[in-house]
Amino acid sequence: MRTTAVRRTALAASAAALALLVTACGGSGDEDKAGDSKGKGDSSASASAEPAAKALTAAELEKAGLAQADVKSGKVATKVVATDDIAKDQVKTGDAACLPLAHAQAGVAQNEPSATVKRSWTGEPVKPSEGTSPEDTLLAALDVDKMLITLASYEGDGAAQAMKGLTDAAGKCAGGYTATVSGEDMKVVKVAAAAAEGGDESSAVTLTVAADEDIQAPNKIIVVRKGATLVTFSAVNLAAMATGEDFDVPADVVEAQVGKLG
Repeated sequence: MRTTAVRRTALAASAAALALLVTACGGSGDEDKAGDSKGKGDSSASASAEPAAKALTAAELEKAGLAQADVKSGKVATKVVATDDIAKDQVKTGDAACLPLAHAQAGVAQNEPSATVKRSWTGEPVKPSEGTSPEDTLLAALDVDKMLITLASYEGDGAAQAMKGLTDAAGKCAGGYTATVSGEDMKVVKVAAAAAEGGDESSAVTLTVAADEDIQAPNKIIVVRKGATLVTFSAVNLAAMATGEDFDVPADVVEAQVGKLG
């Protein structure tokens, strides 16, 4: 890749981080960074087949949220910066059926939970070896995973219904959708569902976002239901925003958070 192209895409990634990535990642913080379901089957079936789980209180949910001691790498922020704490009315979609996906990407809890807690996690770039080209050095500096984690607790079968809403949206919006988040327009050109593991139900969704000109970048969502609690991980990688290449959601961070739900 030519230097000018790398600079252009890096600038595009920076712009996207300011305008769009706020919908999918938390800041580094100042403390301690759907389609197919797997587990108990269909959400509505699970809601009727499982005993009603107790909704966690705000204090219990806070205790269940990820802490710095729970992960071996990266930085956990237990207080999400204001610019990343998106309100529900700040998220709109051209097609109402796709709103659950836009909410998940923006870190907005589904439906009407009884309590919510947010965390952010930011990974660390790998230092390039001596002699690495300027182009690769620039991309290495951008190769940082960012994740916004939203925990929401629901009364009755609210968590199962929220899960169903997300998985249904992934199917209905496979061809993409448009959204506006905090006044910024975004175009998702494709929605792809994949299997995920953990909890009573889980799903993974990749949103392909039109980041800049011919760059289409992946944004990833993992949602896990454990009893009456739904935890959503909204992840991006800044280098992926510049190149359009795929990336893996840090599995250890997801496992650490899900593990705290019992």
